[in-house]
Amino acid sequence: MATTTYEYKVRDKAGKLRTGKLDADSPSQVAVTLKGMGYAPLSITQAKAGLNREISIPGMKPKVKLKDLAVFARQFAVMINSGLSLLRSLSILAEQTENKELGRILGEVRNEIEAGGSLSGAMAKHEVFPPLMVNMIRAGEVGGFLDGVLLQLAENYEAEVKLRGKVKSAMTYPVVVFVLAILAVIGMLLFIVPVFAGMFEDLGGELPLPTKILVFLSGAMRVLAPLGLVAGIALLAIWPRVKHKQPVRNALDPLKLKAPVFGELVRKIALSRFSRNLGTMLRSGVPILQSLEIVAATCGNVVLERAVDDVRDSVRNGESLAAPLANHPVFPPMVVQMMRVGEDSGALDTMLHKISDFYDQEVESTTEALTSLIEPLMIAVLGGIIGSMIIALYMPIFGVFKLIQ
Repeated sequence: MATTTYEYKVRDKAGKLRTGKLDADSPSQVAVTLKGMGYAPLSITQAKAGLNREISIPGMKPKVKLKDLAVFARQFAVMINSGLSLLRSLSILAEQTENKELGRILGEVRNEIEAGGSLSGAMAKHEVFPPLMVNMIRAGEVGGFLDGVLLQLAENYEAEVKLRGKVKSAMTYPVVVFVLAILAVIGMLLFIVPVFAGMFEDLGGELPLPTKILVFLSGAMRVLAPLGLVAGIALLAIWPRVKHKQPVRNALDPLKLKAPVFGELVRKIALSRFSRNLGTMLRSGVPILQSLEIVAATCGNVVLERAVDDVRDSVRNGESLAAPLANHPVFPPMVVQMMRVGEDSGALDTMLHKISDFYDQEVESTTEALTSLIEPLMIAVLGGIIGSMIIALYMPIFGVFKLIQ
C-alpha cells in the first residue's frame, strides 16, 4: 500500500510550535507517531501536490551511503545503551538524520515495529540495509545484546569508511592530473592544431612527419570527439546497471587482481573487508554458515567469493575453516596460518580483526607509495605529451623562410 505525505503542526514538551512532514498510511498513524515522539499534534493535513511536491528524477533516487549507515549505527547504539525505547530511538533518528531518504526509511521501519514486527524483519524489507547489518541485528535481538551488536556494526562501517577515504584521497591527485592531461590534449587537437594547419597550408611546402601525424590526429579528433562524448555518456548511464551482473564480474574481477600496479592494492582491500566482516559477524553470534554466505557476497571480488564458497562447503561437511583457503592463491599463507591458529585457540573472531587491522595499515602504506610514484610519472607523461605536440607544431616554423622561398 502506497504511503501518503502529511504535513503537521505540533507543540513539543517546551511548548514550542514545530512543523514538518511524515509519510504514513493515514492521519491517525501520523498522530500516533507524533505522540510517540513526545509531541502534541495540533493539525495534520495531506501535503499538497504540484509545485510543493519534491521533484523525483528517474534514475536519480537519493542514495544512502555507507557513512550514513555508520553514523546511524553509532547513534542508535548510544540511544539503546542509554535506556531509550526502540520506538523512541527510531523516531529521533528519523527526524534528525541528515540523509532524507534514510530518515524516511527509518520512519517506515518504526511504523512496522509499532505494528508488531521485529527490528531485523522491518529492516530486511529495505534494500538500503545490507544483509550484514540485518543478520547481526537479528542475532542481537535473539541474544539480548542489541546495543553491543550496534556498536560492533558502527565500528565495522566506520573502519570501512576510513579505508575508502584513504584510498580515495590518495587517488584523487593522479586521477585529476590524468583527466586534465586528456582534456589538454583534446583541446589542443581540436582548437590549436587546426589554426597552425591552416597557416602551414597557406605557406605550402612539405611538412615534417611529426607535424603531419599531429594534423592527421587533429582531423580524426573532430570525428572521434562527438562519438567519444556520446559513448562516454552511454557508458555512464549503462555501467551502474551492469557492473554487478555476474558475467561482467566474472570477466573484470580477476583482471583487477592481476593489474600491474593496482592489483595488489585491490587484493589487500578485499582481504581487509573479508576478515573484518567475518570477524564482526562471528563475534555477534551469527551462525558460521550464515556468516560465510553473507561475507561471500560482501567481499567485493568474485575470486574471493568463490574461495569463501569453498570454505562454506568445507565447514558444512564438518571440516576445517582455514584449510580450503590454502588452495586459493588470493589468500596469502599468513592469513591462512593466522586463521588456523584462531580456530585452534577458539579466538577466530579476534584473529580475523587482527588480520583486518594489518591489511588496513597495508592499504594505507600501499596507497601512499603509489601516490608518491604516480605523481611524478603523471607530471612527466603530461609534460612529454604537451611538449611533443608543441615541438611538432613549431618544427615547420623553424623552416618558414625556406617555405616562403
